[in-house]
Amino acid sequence: MSGFAAIGECMIELSGASGDQWRMGFAGDTLNTTWYVRALADPNFAVDYVTAFGDDPFSIKQRAFLRDHGINTAHSPIIVGARPGLYAITLTGSERSFTYWRNDSAARHLADDPDALARSLEGRRIIYFSGITMGILSPKSRQNVLNAVSNARRQGSLIVFDANYRPRLWENAETAKQVLSNAFHVTDIALPTFPDENALFGDTTPTDTAHRLSSYGVKEIVVKDGTDPALVIADGVTTQVPAARAEAVDTTGAGDSFNGGYIAARLANLDPVTAAARAHKVAARVVEFHGALAPMDEARKAFAG
Repeated sequence: MSGFAAIGECMIELSGASGDQWRMGFAGDTLNTTWYVRALADPNFAVDYVTAFGDDPFSIKQRAFLRDHGINTAHSPIIVGARPGLYAITLTGSERSFTYWRNDSAARHLADDPDALARSLEGRRIIYFSGITMGILSPKSRQNVLNAVSNARRQGSLIVFDANYRPRLWENAETAKQVLSNAFHVTDIALPTFPDENALFGDTTPTDTAHRLSSYGVKEIVVKDGTDPALVIADGVTTQVPAARAEAVDTTGAGDSFNGGYIAARLANLDPVTAAARAHKVAARVVEFHGALAPMDEARKAFAG
């Protein structure tokens, strides 16, 4: 098994507003994680982003952007007449809020062809997806994703999942609970964020979250909790890993970059506690930049430091 693949949505990101002037980039939760895996993994290690693209000029720019940064797109389909989703970041201090335009996003069709999806995931050492990946899809496509990752897992891939609960993406909370629980049941490494789990499942502490995920059969769990310590459970041992200090200017992508740092560290065969410490360092550096994607070389410095 070799290579990494993430499944999700690449969006147009508008950030860094100055009056009516905005900076345009590309981002999205699983894409952000992929960016940091690409930055931190061996340059010869294959990294793919599995999604669906439109055929408009912005979609062409998306594909070029990924290619130019060493991220392949496997068998991701091109949907005639579709276009990317878009979001804008509004900041209050360093805390962010988002406005989305994504109803016509091409990525909603990323799992319409289950055979193409299976080919994109074939032979991967690690496959990553999230609750946002599942939330944007139709019920049939959600099942296609679960089938694909389950089959890949049976063939030897490690499955990594972050529920990343966003209420607006879901028909209702009960549907979200069922779909996300099903995803955790096929997960080897869980990277949830405590406030999300609290909001959907009512967990009162990170330990509650970890115990619930353990009951699903997840063996390696890292519960993120902002600037509070991450709770790591692996090999039957529970460890609190403190966050790194940062001068935050924009917290967009903090959890996603943590996930990327953690996955890259595990790919390098670092133990889970060390991986979480490295991931905290990456996230702390990322929030010192505007937008979700900090420069790759800055992520590398933080990871190694």
